[in-house]
Amino acid sequence: MNTNYIGGLVNYRAGIIKGCLLVGSIVTAVLICSCVDGDSEPAQGGTAMHDQAPEILRKPNIILVMADDMGWGDTGYGGSSLAQTPNLDEMAAAGTTFSRFYSAAPVCSPTRGSVLTGRHPYRYGIYFANVGHLPSEEVTLAEVLKSAGYRTGFFGKWHLGTLTKDILDSNRGGRPDQIEEYSPPWLHGFDTVFATESKAPTYDPMIKPKDIDRKIWWDVVNESENAEPFGTRYWNEQGDTVLENLAGDDTRIIVDRLIPFVEKAVADDVPFLAIVWTHAPHLPVVAANKDQQMIDSADPYTRHYFGSIHALDTQIGRIRSMMVRAGISDNTMLWFTSDNGPEQNNDNAPGSSGGLRGAKRSLYEGGIRVPGIIEWPARIDAGTKTTVPSVTTDIMPTVLSWAGVEAPTSRLLDGKNLDEILLGHETARDMPIGFESAYQTAWIDDQYKLVYAPVFENAKGRLGSKGQNPSESFDFELYDIVSDPAETTNIASQHPDIVEKMSSELARWRESVRYSINGDEPRAAEMLATGIDIGHSR
Repeated sequence: MNTNYIGGLVNYRAGIIKGCLLVGSIVTAVLICSCVDGDSEPAQGGTAMHDQAPEILRKPNIILVMADDMGWGDTGYGGSSLAQTPNLDEMAAAGTTFSRFYSAAPVCSPTRGSVLTGRHPYRYGIYFANVGHLPSEEVTLAEVLKSAGYRTGFFGKWHLGTLTKDILDSNRGGRPDQIEEYSPPWLHGFDTVFATESKAPTYDPMIKPKDIDRKIWWDVVNESENAEPFGTRYWNEQGDTVLENLAGDDTRIIVDRLIPFVEKAVADDVPFLAIVWTHAPHLPVVAANKDQQMIDSADPYTRHYFGSIHALDTQIGRIRSMMVRAGISDNTMLWFTSDNGPEQNNDNAPGSSGGLRGAKRSLYEGGIRVPGIIEWPARIDAGTKTTVPSVTTDIMPTVLSWAGVEAPTSRLLDGKNLDEILLGHETARDMPIGFESAYQTAWIDDQYKLVYAPVFENAKGRLGSKGQNPSESFDFELYDIVSDPAETTNIASQHPDIVEKMSSELARWRESVRYSINGDEPRAAEMLATGIDIGHSR
């Protein structure tokens, strides 16, 4: 490895140079340019909600932010004593928070697909993390909005297929047996791209320390002889590796690309969609000293974890401040959520599910109930909260409705337009949410949760690549999820009628998914045409 690269990182952080230094690897070269750190003061929200649906004279801008492995209990507004998230707290106070917001899956790749398609990821073969890819046949949110005159940008962790066929990259890129998994964001409707295939350290994302077996956290590398390439790259919409401004906090690096994209769209008077998917606080977590110092803990793993969340939160403040400066805060909907619950399988990982049962990889609440906030002063009242269950598949139909754009009719959508719920006109979902992951399955309605989530003794990853559980008979548990969100009391034996009804609905939904897997969308829709108020394109 070219040690001048690491030396350049040291100078970068010391503010000594503004030049660029080359780092070589066997296949390609990465260039690091210094950049001003993006700290900022929090921004305030705007005006009150318009209760009646407004005539859309100007299409709203859309920014969708999703953290990685951030638990239900990992925010200040959610009650954490460790998480320092003043900007998310202000965003929550200025908009609507969800008491029951779910990721479509307990792992990242499937949830990411659900955001872009409005469909459960099993319908198109993304069964688990690093399994499958986003097929060209799927109609994405970016493609629909682009056809309606929007400018589209993707920034951060993609994880819906590889970004290169030729260079060894990240988990799957460039491997001969993974060529068919090539599916970068620029093939799915995004004009501007700054993306990694999958995970990256949350600070100095291109490097890792030498001679340290620990993969979950480390201190910032300050000596060139102690670092080596991490093995991932950022790619742009031309399919080229990005060669500048890759040192320091990773979320700041991502937002550095978002801001000029937004500023250019505003200058050109073009509405925009910006997808911002951070790596924080996914492992390996690495935080600068200034962010660690905000965390009241003697444990370095905890300081790095919540330090990376504080750094992420700083960039939320930067985004909100940018919106105010650009004069677009009233007409921009800003969403925040996480792709699944917190990691808890690595040396007592510090992420918190807020007292919920389970964590990442589990269909118990701790694996899928995640933070959820929407701020949009033109439509959403400040300081409101909804207790209606909602899910990441709802994002696409809701955004399209608010943008005045028709949802695609060629694919069966699992998501629901949340507009009437968020306006307070509807107080129940009346449209259950189906889940399946690694042979687990669940069905959630307004009050109850039917779930089959056995422990497979570390086999969940292997089972996750297999698709649907071939069994048609499950030993279901039933929870009153309103009164028992921690899923402490299984009431299945007390309510066999509810179990029978919900299991029948779940079976029909799973059969519908099976038809989608086999490419028969008309039959998939037919399966849900009666008996379950779900599945129509909305």
